[in-house]
Amino acid sequence: MPKTMPLVVVRMHVARAHQLGLDYPTYAAIRKASGRDIMGLLFSSNALRVVRAEAPEMPVALGEVLLAVEGALRLALVHAPLRASDFQRANPAFDAVGSAPKFTQSWGEMREHLGGFITGRRLARDQVLIVGDTALERDWSAVAQAAGYLEAARYFASADSR
Repeated sequence: MPKTMPLVVVRMHVARAHQLGLDYPTYAAIRKASGRDIMGLLFSSNALRVVRAEAPEMPVALGEVLLAVEGALRLALVHAPLRASDFQRANPAFDAVGSAPKFTQSWGEMREHLGGFITGRRLARDQVLIVGDTALERDWSAVAQAAGYLEAARYFASADSR
Protein backbone atom coordinates (compact mmCIF):
# COMPACT_ATOMS: atom_id res chain seq x y z
CA MET A 1 0.00 0.00 0.00
CA PRO A 2 1.21 3.51 -0.66
CA LYS A 3 2.53 5.43 2.32
CA THR A 4 0.66 8.60 1.36
CA MET A 5 -3.06 9.13 0.94
CA PRO A 6 -4.46 10.68 -2.21
CA LEU A 7 -5.21 14.38 -1.81
CA VAL A 8 -8.92 13.84 -2.39
CA VAL A 9 -9.05 11.43 0.58
CA VAL A 10 -7.19 13.87 2.82
CA ARG A 11 -9.65 16.60 1.84
CA MET A 12 -12.58 14.32 2.67
CA HIS A 13 -11.04 13.55 6.07
CA VAL A 14 -10.41 17.24 6.79
CA ALA A 15 -14.06 17.98 5.95
CA ARG A 16 -15.25 15.10 8.15
CA ALA A 17 -13.09 16.26 11.06
CA HIS A 18 -14.68 19.71 10.73
CA GLN A 19 -18.19 18.18 10.77
CA LEU A 20 -17.35 16.44 14.04
CA GLY A 21 -15.79 19.52 15.64
CA LEU A 22 -12.34 17.94 15.67
CA ASP A 23 -9.01 19.10 14.33
CA TYR A 24 -7.65 16.98 11.49
CA PRO A 25 -4.70 15.39 13.38
CA THR A 26 -7.02 14.19 16.14
CA TYR A 27 -9.57 12.80 13.69
CA ALA A 28 -6.87 11.11 11.59
CA ALA A 29 -5.26 9.48 14.64
CA ILE A 30 -8.59 8.13 15.90
CA ARG A 31 -9.59 6.90 12.45
CA LYS A 32 -6.22 5.20 12.00
CA ALA A 33 -6.39 3.50 15.41
CA SER A 34 -9.99 2.28 15.11
CA GLY A 35 -10.13 1.74 11.37
CA ARG A 36 -13.61 3.26 11.34
CA ASP A 37 -15.27 6.62 11.02
CA ILE A 38 -16.63 8.33 14.13
CA MET A 39 -20.41 8.10 14.11
CA GLY A 40 -21.07 9.16 17.70
CA LEU A 41 -19.67 11.58 20.26
CA LEU A 42 -20.31 10.55 23.87
CA PHE A 43 -19.95 13.35 26.42
CA SER A 44 -19.93 13.06 30.21
CA SER A 45 -21.84 15.60 32.25
CA ASN A 46 -18.48 16.63 33.72
CA ALA A 47 -17.17 17.39 30.23
CA LEU A 48 -20.26 19.52 29.64
CA ARG A 49 -19.73 21.36 32.96
CA VAL A 50 -23.07 20.27 34.36
CA VAL A 51 -22.90 19.01 37.95
CA ARG A 52 -25.97 20.37 39.74
CA ALA A 53 -29.34 18.66 39.41
CA GLU A 54 -31.21 21.91 40.00
CA ALA A 55 -29.37 23.56 37.07
CA PRO A 56 -28.90 20.91 34.36
CA GLU A 57 -28.22 23.36 31.50
CA MET A 58 -24.80 23.31 29.91
CA PRO A 59 -23.06 26.59 29.01
CA VAL A 60 -24.43 28.20 25.85
CA ALA A 61 -21.03 28.19 24.10
CA LEU A 62 -20.75 24.40 24.51
CA GLY A 63 -24.26 23.93 23.15
CA GLU A 64 -23.33 25.96 20.08
CA VAL A 65 -20.34 23.70 19.45
CA LEU A 66 -22.54 20.61 19.73
CA LEU A 67 -25.25 21.97 17.46
CA ALA A 68 -22.62 22.40 14.74
CA VAL A 69 -21.80 18.65 14.75
CA GLU A 70 -22.97 16.95 11.57
CA GLY A 71 -23.25 13.30 10.62
CA ALA A 72 -22.80 11.84 14.10
CA LEU A 73 -25.00 11.20 17.11
CA ARG A 74 -24.52 13.50 20.08
CA LEU A 75 -24.75 11.36 23.20
CA ALA A 76 -24.38 12.15 26.90
CA LEU A 77 -24.05 10.19 30.12
CA VAL A 78 -24.84 12.11 33.29
CA HIS A 79 -23.48 11.47 36.76
CA ALA A 80 -25.73 11.40 39.83
CA PRO A 81 -27.44 13.41 41.18
CA LEU A 82 -28.33 14.52 37.63
CA ARG A 83 -31.22 12.73 35.98
CA ALA A 84 -31.02 11.88 32.29
CA SER A 85 -34.58 13.04 31.57
CA ASP A 86 -34.01 16.47 33.18
CA PHE A 87 -30.71 16.88 31.37
CA GLN A 88 -32.26 15.95 28.00
CA ARG A 89 -35.08 18.49 28.46
CA ALA A 90 -32.61 21.24 29.38
CA ASN A 91 -30.18 20.37 26.56
CA PRO A 92 -32.08 19.43 23.38
CA ALA A 93 -28.85 19.28 21.33
CA PHE A 94 -28.45 15.62 22.34
CA ASP A 95 -29.81 12.66 20.43
CA ALA A 96 -29.73 10.43 23.52
CA VAL A 97 -28.93 10.83 27.21
CA GLY A 98 -28.44 8.15 29.83
CA SER A 99 -27.07 7.68 33.32
CA ALA A 100 -23.31 7.35 33.70
CA PRO A 101 -21.87 4.17 35.20
CA LYS A 102 -21.53 4.36 38.96
CA PHE A 103 -18.10 4.70 40.54
CA THR A 104 -18.74 1.48 42.46
CA GLN A 105 -19.42 -0.69 39.41
CA SER A 106 -16.93 -3.35 38.37
CA TRP A 107 -15.23 -3.13 34.99
CA GLY A 108 -17.54 -5.83 33.67
CA GLU A 109 -20.61 -3.94 34.85
CA MET A 110 -19.28 -0.72 33.36
CA ARG A 111 -18.59 -2.51 30.06
CA GLU A 112 -22.18 -3.76 29.94
CA HIS A 113 -23.55 -0.35 30.91
CA LEU A 114 -21.51 1.62 28.36
CA GLY A 115 -21.77 -1.01 25.64
CA GLY A 116 -25.52 -1.26 26.06
CA PHE A 117 -25.94 2.48 25.78
CA ILE A 118 -23.79 2.65 22.64
CA THR A 119 -25.18 -0.39 20.86
CA GLY A 120 -28.70 0.68 21.81
CA ARG A 121 -28.14 3.58 19.40
CA ARG A 122 -27.20 1.14 16.60
CA LEU A 123 -23.55 2.08 16.78
CA ALA A 124 -20.52 -0.13 17.07
CA ARG A 125 -18.44 0.65 20.14
CA ASP A 126 -15.40 1.59 18.05
CA GLN A 127 -17.46 4.21 16.18
CA VAL A 128 -17.88 6.33 19.31
CA LEU A 129 -15.43 8.91 20.64
CA ILE A 130 -15.72 9.60 24.36
CA VAL A 131 -15.23 13.19 25.50
CA GLY A 132 -14.68 13.45 29.24
CA ASP A 133 -13.07 15.38 32.04
CA THR A 134 -11.89 12.87 34.66
CA ALA A 135 -9.64 9.82 34.92
CA LEU A 136 -12.69 7.58 35.38
CA GLU A 137 -14.19 8.85 32.14
CA ARG A 138 -10.88 8.23 30.39
CA ASP A 139 -11.22 4.62 31.52
CA TRP A 140 -14.64 4.44 29.84
CA SER A 141 -12.86 4.42 26.50
CA ALA A 142 -10.94 1.24 27.30
CA VAL A 143 -13.85 -0.42 29.11
CA ALA A 144 -16.30 0.29 26.28
CA GLN A 145 -13.74 -0.50 23.57
CA ALA A 146 -14.55 2.89 22.09
CA ALA A 147 -12.75 4.65 19.23
CA GLY A 148 -10.86 6.80 21.70
CA TYR A 149 -10.95 9.45 24.38
CA LEU A 150 -10.57 13.20 24.14
CA GLU A 151 -10.36 15.65 27.00
CA ALA A 152 -13.22 18.13 27.11
CA ALA A 153 -10.85 21.11 27.27
CA ARG A 154 -9.35 20.05 23.96
CA TYR A 155 -12.69 19.36 22.27
CA PHE A 156 -14.25 22.61 23.46
CA ALA A 157 -11.14 24.79 23.02
CA SER A 158 -12.91 27.03 20.50
CA ALA A 159 -15.86 27.53 22.87
CA ASP A 160 -13.55 28.42 25.76
CA SER A 161 -12.03 31.26 23.78
CA ARG A 162 -15.42 32.99 23.43
